[in-house]
Amino acid sequence: MYTPYPSERSREVGERVEAFVRNVVVPYENDPRRTAHGPTQELVEELRAKARAAGVMTPHILSDGSHMTQLETAAVLKRSGLSPLGPIAVNTMAPDEGNMFLLGKVATPAQKAKYLDRLVSGHARSAFYMTEPAVDGGAGSDPSMLQTTAVQQGNNWIINGRKMFITGAEGAEVGIVMARSNTGDKVQATMFLVKLPHPAIRIERILDTIDSSMPGGHALIVIDNLIVPQEDVLGEVHEGFRYAQIRLSPARLSHCMRWFGGAARAHEIATAYAVKRKAFGKPLIDHEGVGFMLADNLIDLQQAALMIDWCAGVLDSGSQATTESSMAKVAVSDALFRVADRCVQVMGGTGVSRDTIVEQIFREVRAFRIYDGPTEVHKWSLAKKMKRDALHGGAHG
Repeated sequence: MYTPYPSERSREVGERVEAFVRNVVVPYENDPRRTAHGPTQELVEELRAKARAAGVMTPHILSDGSHMTQLETAAVLKRSGLSPLGPIAVNTMAPDEGNMFLLGKVATPAQKAKYLDRLVSGHARSAFYMTEPAVDGGAGSDPSMLQTTAVQQGNNWIINGRKMFITGAEGAEVGIVMARSNTGDKVQATMFLVKLPHPAIRIERILDTIDSSMPGGHALIVIDNLIVPQEDVLGEVHEGFRYAQIRLSPARLSHCMRWFGGAARAHEIATAYAVKRKAFGKPLIDHEGVGFMLADNLIDLQQAALMIDWCAGVLDSGSQATTESSMAKVAVSDALFRVADRCVQVMGGTGVSRDTIVEQIFREVRAFRIYDGPTEVHKWSLAKKMKRDALHGGAHG
């Protein structure tokens, strides 16, 4: 899809995923089994049963437990995103995809057996408890503002706090909780694994948000004296911020991959509409104002695809790609929003109706510009790096 497959393995998997999403998943887009926040668990389980039967469950993780390269993953996840239900069906959705990646890198063998295996098989969903309510002065784009506390008592940790915008918390079986674990002035964080549901983790409410593709929606959470044994500490104590970086760079790029597929699908629908729909004696696409919008879409999609693959290649080199993933997140999310917006405009009244999936893709991509770091936060981070590099390396003119 706008870039060649990086390997024969990714071609074989990607083509099967695309065929499954187009032929099996897309017809479910009008299925009534959904809430205002996302598809019901019944619908999720039905789609995943079909994905298993088709051999496309968690397609980016190989049978031996190893992970495809990021370039290969991009080829597969772009295609899984052709429908908002696609990543849910084949188990490439957020936050599970990022959580599986992190557990695969950091978890002990015992933790993998306890928490990871059911995620990879698609029999369980997960939640990542990091973001906190702004009214509490908690962590959002700035994780150093973390307010949730973890206090060690013997071989246990006692965790208290509130979390906000926790995707998929309702119905999740696996939780990764990030909490402030330091005793001094320096803010340090630790990650903890939790089996869900848990009586000490309460969903206060499910937020009403612009997007509606995530099972369980996005929740406001209260954590009240959660007891976690030492064996369920993920990785090392006080290393939570480092593990967050291991997870976040690939995860934000995965968002780009999935929503690339959605924007590409919206473009397909808008193009087909513009070819068939006539106004003032000719097809819409023959009117320069419409034709140029669709041409701009094609350009934005090609550039986005190349940006994704470039960042994936940097990750495959062994780099954490913090700078590159920020650049990709900004460029791709903004480009895909332009694509989705033009698709709505080209289709007029039909574009703002729910007669096609274009309206939902527009809403989802708009939210994507916020999730995993707003555009402005990434630009601020990039500017900080440029200043630091210029001061340390000297200006070149």
